[in-house]
Amino acid sequence: MDNLSSLSNSIDKEWYAVYTASRHEKAANAALCEKGKETFLPLREVISQWKDRKKEIQVPLFPGYLFTNIHLQDRWSVLNTPGIVRILGINGTPVPVPAQQIEAIRELLSSKLKYDPYPYFCEGKEVMVVNGPLQGTRGRILEKRGACRLILSIDFIQRAVSVEVDIRVVELV
Repeated sequence: MDNLSSLSNSIDKEWYAVYTASRHEKAANAALCEKGKETFLPLREVISQWKDRKKEIQVPLFPGYLFTNIHLQDRWSVLNTPGIVRILGINGTPVPVPAQQIEAIRELLSSKLKYDPYPYFCEGKEVMVVNGPLQGTRGRILEKRGACRLILSIDFIQRAVSVEVDIRVVELV
């Protein structure tokens, strides 16, 4: 019976976009993890230039945002975390981010493919990757100067990321 109740508890959890104070994404993520909350803070590596040296650092892929997988009744614990401004929603009610959008970004980050932040847009044909490291991922395809870019979006925060793909590994949905 205990396993059944823990299974139903994990099913009730949903991903929510959390807006953080400026440049507090990592600290807020760490504080949520200390509270035992499941989080996802997509990071990317960039070269930072100082006067005397260059250094590779990790910065948020979507500045100002992180994601947490919680039960809706746990939102007050999240909101009472240092660095957290609000959970995104409509009229004060948190709205979940579709799990497949979170999973698509996770797959991209774990694939080690070269990706870049991209302006959010709703154009392009919806496709599914049928082969390769992003197999099963849905996104929109954009053709530009002979190259095909797969655009993965988090619709609720209106942010996107793009990755170059071979047109032969995608199919229209």
